[in-house]
Amino acid sequence: MLKRLEIAGFKSFAKKTVLDFSTATTAIVGPNGSGKSNVAEAFRFALGEQSMKSMRGKRAEDLIWGGSHTNPRANRAGVAIVFDNTKRIFKIDFDEVVIERVVFRDGSSEYSINGSRVRLRDVAELLASANIGETGHHIISQGEADRILLSSSRERRAMLEDALGLKIYEFKKTEAERKLEKTEENIQQVNSLRRELAPHLRFLEKQVEKLERAEELRTELVSLAQTYFAIEDGYLEREKRALGEAKSRATERFTAASAELVEIEERATTDVEGTKRLASVREAEKRIDAFTAEKSALAREMGRVEGGLAAAKDRSARAAREPYAKVPREDLTSLAEEIERQTKGATAPEAALAALAAIRTAVRAFVERYVGHRDDLLEEEERLVYALEHERDQLAAKDRELSVRLEDARAALSRAREALTAHDETGKELRRRILDLAQKKAHEEGEIARLEARERELHLLREALERQKGETLSVAGTGAVTYAPLNSLPDEPRTVQEDRLRQLERMKIRLEEAGGTGEDIRAEFKEISEREAFLGRELDDLDHSAAGLRQLIDDLNAELAKHFADGLAKVNAAFSEYFALMFGGGAARLSLEEPEEEGGEEEEAEDDLAQPQKKQGIEIAVNLPRKKVKSLMQLSGGERALTSIALIFAMSQVNPPPFLILDETDAALDEANSRRYGDMIENLARKSQLIVITHNRETMSRAGILYGVTMGNDGVSKLLSVKFEEAVQVAK
Repeated sequence: MLKRLEIAGFKSFAKKTVLDFSTATTAIVGPNGSGKSNVAEAFRFALGEQSMKSMRGKRAEDLIWGGSHTNPRANRAGVAIVFDNTKRIFKIDFDEVVIERVVFRDGSSEYSINGSRVRLRDVAELLASANIGETGHHIISQGEADRILLSSSRERRAMLEDALGLKIYEFKKTEAERKLEKTEENIQQVNSLRRELAPHLRFLEKQVEKLERAEELRTELVSLAQTYFAIEDGYLEREKRALGEAKSRATERFTAASAELVEIEERATTDVEGTKRLASVREAEKRIDAFTAEKSALAREMGRVEGGLAAAKDRSARAAREPYAKVPREDLTSLAEEIERQTKGATAPEAALAALAAIRTAVRAFVERYVGHRDDLLEEEERLVYALEHERDQLAAKDRELSVRLEDARAALSRAREALTAHDETGKELRRRILDLAQKKAHEEGEIARLEARERELHLLREALERQKGETLSVAGTGAVTYAPLNSLPDEPRTVQEDRLRQLERMKIRLEEAGGTGEDIRAEFKEISEREAFLGRELDDLDHSAAGLRQLIDDLNAELAKHFADGLAKVNAAFSEYFALMFGGGAARLSLEEPEEEGGEEEEAEDDLAQPQKKQGIEIAVNLPRKKVKSLMQLSGGERALTSIALIFAMSQVNPPPFLILDETDAALDEANSRRYGDMIENLARKSQLIVITHNRETMSRAGILYGVTMGNDGVSKLLSVKFEEAVQVAK
């Protein structure tokens, strides 16, 4: 699966160096200090290692070729690992996967996958899918053969989880927990927003309820107005039509009676006597008209006199009630100036006495003037009242005289008409007809006057109706004055319509007090309601999402626990087998260690609620065949190396990684154990690709390709490679 490694400017590899891995086992050999371990560290670097200590450096700058007397220093260090992905071990749709990392002297790093810039997280997730974890269990650096034994129980568990390929579940779990935390923050924010909206929404809801009640009132008003206006329109139209017809008929009757009366009177007065008598009638009628006009003018004059008399009496009464006379401000000012002028310069006794006499004279004249003036006013008002009363009495006498003369004229008219009708016995029937027609004419004339008065009344009602429509339109809208005309009026008294008008006026007042249509409030209430409903849906979605994330975390925990338990059992079986092979007997196993308890019961209960459950660590128990050991610290260096190798190989056997790098893990082995180590390498190479850095000849003999690393005087690491299969062919 591992095809090649490309190094450029990394540590001692100043120039671009390519290592091809075309066999199951590749050995890297060379003298101490030649740069063999830099190859293992190049793998760590490219796979995203962040610890400078693990790569034997303090700063990122330490990883870049520092230069020599023949080769200048480099500004960047880059390492690329090329994998064969035809089996799609990596979850990416490429037959070849190139993971590259470049570091610059400013300490910044760049990662890329197949030439595309990515994040470190993307690299870690891609490697986790292929069982290459961040704990580096698949890369054993120089001097770290017993690292897994010296690690803490929790670190061992992390290595085991990496080896079992559980890191992808951890990534998913971490991502789910992060999303759950963000979702819970969003839930809190949404709840906070809803709490902020609630008071304003309640206020708007009350306002909308008031508007709805006003709208109901407006609806009732519209209905009532439509009914009232439709009936009133129909009533006025009906009355107008009936009035027009009645007036037309009365006018026709009046015209007919007048014409017939004129004709009959003309026929009745063709003789001289009749003409004289008719002239007497006409003269009497003219006198009556003159007396009537004069009497009307006299009535108006009497009204004027009565008004003036009432005003004069009122002024006289007020003047009598006022105890003091009203003095103009100018006269008071003149009096003060006169007193000032008289007293100015009057220092001598004789002058002072003269001035005092002058002042007394001026004051006496002032008092007499206004006291006398008040009396004159009273007398003038009384004279005016008397004159008006006298004029009123004269007008009343004249009115009585006119009344008598009018009665005499009416009596003369009556006698003239009687004389006119009685002058000829033969025209008795004609004269009776004349009287009937005169009465009919007078009746029709009165009827026309009555109908004209009714016409004016209907006109006033129509104007009032139009005003009511305008007022109702401004309050209730166009719907109140939009209605269909009635075909027939309801059979009801007129008082019912008057009651409707009073109710209509009351409802208009109530609606005006309720305010306008409130479109702004309705629009704001709609907006806030939609916002609150949206937040409610968002909250439901977030709750559902949070529940799904919790369920996902529970499922991942269950999946992790299941895979971990199964993997631990398989690793234990392989560990015991490899341990027995390495030591020629004995047994070893991994066991779960309960997490340490911290704090009291209350603190532990709070931790259970606030934090995820602590994981159990991994403890290692060994039983050597000829030696009783109670702890790992009692093992010798070689025994610890063998135990670590057995455990590493066991983990690799259960879930083989794509490749395994062993940097001088066989340094502490004797010849016999080296052979066992070589056998185990051959067995493990069937499942994982191995890169071993060694000085051990036995280990070298098990490799398919041998890379020799040398370093000249310029401090640059160089490679010499030998493929054993090709070398054997050449030797033959």
